[in-house]
Amino acid sequence: MKDSSPGDPKVAQLLEQIPGEAGLPPVHLWDPPFCGDIDMRIARDGSWHYQGMPLQRAAMVRLFSRVLRRDGDRYFLVTPVEKVGIEVDDAPFQAVSVQIEGGVTQRLRFTTNAGDEVVAGADHPVRVVTDKQSGEPRPYIHVRAGLEALIQRTPFYEMVEHAVEREEQGKRWLGVCSDEVFFPIGEV
Repeated sequence: MKDSSPGDPKVAQLLEQIPGEAGLPPVHLWDPPFCGDIDMRIARDGSWHYQGMPLQRAAMVRLFSRVLRRDGDRYFLVTPVEKVGIEVDDAPFQAVSVQIEGGVTQRLRFTTNAGDEVVAGADHPVRVVTDKQSGEPRPYIHVRAGLEALIQRTPFYEMVEHAVEREEQGKRWLGVCSDEVFFPIGEV
């Protein structure tokens, strides 16, 4: 299946307004008018779709991910002159790998499907949501400005291999430490 081409004039204009690769643009400072929703969706598996077709070029996904912003429960692509709404099924990013660094002061460095790297810690907490019916954990890490990455199965298992038991608020928890912060994974 070929990559969908952003032939929609709204998407073409949006692409023209996205700054170059020198760091993340300051989307949190931009307050452009809302120009409506576009037919773009980030699926639960982290794949991006435009008009029902997957965006297969990693460079295009990276470009759009740099101007993604969350306002309340909604997600938007934002430039200095316009803001368009998109759909996100779960988390906008996927944590596709983890590197365990250090010994006593262990650090968990995650890489997302959009190329972001974050170290779990006070500024990038890990949280685990447990499905009430299946009991299956869904782990997330905060990437930036209210945007999270769902931690994929392999990096989650690698993280769990470094888990320890600890008592927190009168309960025994299995969890991981990163950057001197303990993140509970599940109650023991």
